[in-house]
Formats: sequence, C-alpha cells, structure tokens
Amino acid sequence: MTASGSRRGFLLLAGSCAVLLASCSDALPRDSQGALRRATGGTLYVGASENAPWTEFDSPGSVSGTEADLIEGYAARIGASIHWETAAMSDLATMMTDNELDLIIGGLTADTPWSDKISPTRPYQESRGVDGSTEKMVIGVRPGENALQVSLERFLAEEKGEL
Repeated sequence: MTASGSRRGFLLLAGSCAVLLASCSDALPRDSQGALRRATGGTLYVGASENAPWTEFDSPGSVSGTEADLIEGYAARIGASIHWETAAMSDLATMMTDNELDLIIGGLTADTPWSDKISPTRPYQESRGVDGSTEKMVIGVRPGENALQVSLERFLAEEKGEL
C-alpha cells in the first residue's frame, strides 16, 4: 500500500470513528418516556403508601415523613411540583406499570416484592427492621426512566454526604 493509500485509509477510519462518536453524543443515561425532562420545571408524579416514619398521611393529599421530605427536596432541586397519589402499595405498583407515576415511596426495602413493577434505587439508608435485621431502604422509580433514576440517586448520595 502506498503512503497516500495509508493516509486515505487512516482518514476514512478516523472520519468513521468521528461520525460514530457524534451519533453517541446524546446525553446518557436516557429515559424511555422522558420523565426527568417532563418533571424538570414541571410535575413529578409520586405515589405514597402510608408506612410511618417513612410516609404519613396528615390530611387528604398531604404526605409527610422522612421519604416525603427527601422527595420534596429532590423536587425542589429539579424545579418540580409534586402530584401525590396515596394508596396501598399494590395499587401504586399497578399505577407505576400503567405509567401513571414516576416514583413510589413508603418504606420500600432492597428486597421489595415489587421489583418486577418498579426499578429500586440503590439503597440510600439502612434501618433496623422489627426483627433487628438491617434493612436497606430504596425508592421505587418507573422502569426505563434511567435519567430520572440516576438524577434521584445522585441527589440521595449528596444528601447522605457521599458526593
């Protein structure tokens, strides 16, 4: 192969690599349905199941507790208002499957039986269970909403002082 042929091959390879990299330049991770983009400056849809001290219902449409406080802090960070749905966890899991919710709170643990309907965050806190065992607390995110999950997990890590 001649020097000009080598150079032409190299330039063709370099150009192909540049095109390939440019096509991958969209922000990762991505949400399958754009939940983070919609919620930022908009509305975050959160389901809560009563489970003190994580979530408590003071009055209709009013949610408090340690997880509610976390979600309110996260919503403030992304400039979102919160639309609360309060129900039993089984109903919230169905609503999550039907794409009606972005997040679910209510004292979920890493070994949640709802993991086929939600995407649990990485544990953000450990707690003692009633039997004395250590439970790893998580928040449920709509499956496929990867940017939302990463954004929430980053917020939780910052709140815990990990970042």
